[in-house]
Amino acid sequence: MNVIGRIILLILPTIAILTGTGKVAALDPGGCFMVDSSGRIISLGSLCGISTPAQNTRVFRIPIKRRIHRTPVVEVTFNGNQVFEMIVDTGASATLINQRMANALSLKPTSTIQARIADGSQIELKTGIVRSVAVGGAVARNIEVAIAPQAEIGLLGHDFFGDYDVKILEKVVEFHRR
Repeated sequence: MNVIGRIILLILPTIAILTGTGKVAALDPGGCFMVDSSGRIISLGSLCGISTPAQNTRVFRIPIKRRIHRTPVVEVTFNGNQVFEMIVDTGASATLINQRMANALSLKPTSTIQARIADGSQIELKTGIVRSVAVGGAVARNIEVAIAPQAEIGLLGHDFFGDYDVKILEKVVEFHRR
């Protein structure tokens, strides 16, 4: 056998290993977990205040705390530990927080946007990135939020629930995964 034939025989097993059909799936256990001695991942979400719904959860039901002009207000958790009341605003394309919320989250503005508000006027708002926004088990990660200094309450917008069909009932808001 010539030298080239020997080289091919030596590298062929390596090529076979590199082109194998094995699949690897990444598991994201969330931000609050531990690994036991046998390698199993154990969620500590309840200790950390983070709910971790089953992967097959298709509907998230969120209790309505109150209403402002008939519009539902729900509790929203930011970054796994800060809870604020927000309006579920099906007409808002983006999530908006007020200055008090931004301060509590230690949110540093990263950009500005031009926003058209309900009366048709256009305003400039600062924006920042929050690590997570969670409502009743539905979670959005690394979401850009607008900061409205004069707002009394935040608005939960389409950037959060855009992948869900939203059903507003008497006592709950339902997010149905599409």
